[in-house]
Amino acid sequence: MTGVLEPEPAVAAELFGDRVELARAYTAALAQHGEKRGLIGPLELPRLWTRHILNSAIAAPLFPAGGIAGDVGSGAGLPGLVLAIARPDVRWVLIEPMERRVAWLEEQVGALGLENVDVERARAEEAGRYEGVLDAVTARAVSALRTLIPWTAPLARDGGELILLKGHNAPAEIEAAQKQIRKFKLSDVRMEVLGEGVLAEETRVVRALVRA
Repeated sequence: MTGVLEPEPAVAAELFGDRVELARAYTAALAQHGEKRGLIGPLELPRLWTRHILNSAIAAPLFPAGGIAGDVGSGAGLPGLVLAIARPDVRWVLIEPMERRVAWLEEQVGALGLENVDVERARAEEAGRYEGVLDAVTARAVSALRTLIPWTAPLARDGGELILLKGHNAPAEIEAAQKQIRKFKLSDVRMEVLGEGVLAEETRVVRALVRA
């Protein structure tokens, strides 16, 4: 194991509220097992809270209460498991094709007692039973926007929303994805910066309505 787990930032308790103990348990499990199981890189422990957990959690208020949201390429559970902890009022579908990652996600769902989560072993384009069903679809660190839109937009219902966590080059990705934006009938496409003055590292989110 490389490095020491970053101390929990004070803002974690604000973002997770009475669910912060679940967030701590998940973070501790990811710190203990993540590198060995190929879920996170060897340099991530000193920034696990800042770069990954809180970076995901800050987007939690964007999802519709009582809705169904999908996380495409859920991997270690970033952002899907973090969001499921923060938003127990939303039903989450974690879509992940790799067996070892699916096993991890299922273990964590059980260990944390998350009754609002389903894990689906599938590639996004094979998750047919969710096509046109989800109120919101998210993804983080999966692919460039022009590749991600064809994977995520078909899963959203008409009028549903894409809420995609991206990096600093999000505006350039939006520009490069104009063809896919038109093809998949996205509207109100925009980048929002979350966590200004709250997080050490702000989160950039690309939001868009699907066939609205």
